[in-house]
Amino acid sequence: MSEKRLYQTIAREIRTLIDSGDFPVGARLPGERELAERFNVSRVTIREAEIALEAQGRISIRTGSGVYVTRRPEGGPDALPNVTAFELTAARAVIEAEAAALASANITDDQLDELEELILSMSRAENGTDSEGEDADRLFHLTIARISGNPVIEYFVQMIWRMRTELPRVKRVYASVCKHDGEARADEHSAILEALRNRDPAAARVAMRDHFHRLFETMLEAAESEALSEVRRRTELDRERFLATTRI
Repeated sequence: MSEKRLYQTIAREIRTLIDSGDFPVGARLPGERELAERFNVSRVTIREAEIALEAQGRISIRTGSGVYVTRRPEGGPDALPNVTAFELTAARAVIEAEAAALASANITDDQLDELEELILSMSRAENGTDSEGEDADRLFHLTIARISGNPVIEYFVQMIWRMRTELPRVKRVYASVCKHDGEARADEHSAILEALRNRDPAAARVAMRDHFHRLFETMLEAAESEALSEVRRRTELDRERFLATTRI
């Protein structure tokens, strides 16, 4: 798969249809099944594309009613704040922990099954592509935000994932630490799911915070390792310059 995820490609194609007037402002988009057949992708991919478009302010997903095209917002992807991966992760630990606590009171058995399937997708991705695990991870967190029942929290989690996937330096840091932590990621998400299954808001909050605490520590270790590698590289260059000078 190319660097751009499949759902991003579909989101771009739907956005083009919106900009061309095929789906005018106020119009209701076709259902997931129809769009899936139109673009020859799964309904999950359509759902992710719609979540991305809603985060960009291009559509509005109204539960029980459908998906509607909204007026194009001022600005665009460049309007995202210039944050670091560490700042983003610290915010996620606060916002998504509360989303999990709220979701524990609202979650249904069907939604628990949906989250469990996403965790299985993360586990299967250890032997597949990085994008499969990342897509399942993203949908897991966005689903919990939706289940929280608070549209403000859901919006902020959507924006968090825009920053996570669209800001180059944030994306680079996450890619460096998430590439090799598939087993830990699946275990931590399983702990979150177990707390949700028990309808325990305190446990759900703690499990989500523990997940981000481990991620934050992994980022610190990666940053320290990168800094040490850079010091070694510069030291080796200085050594080579010194030896070259002494040979003159």
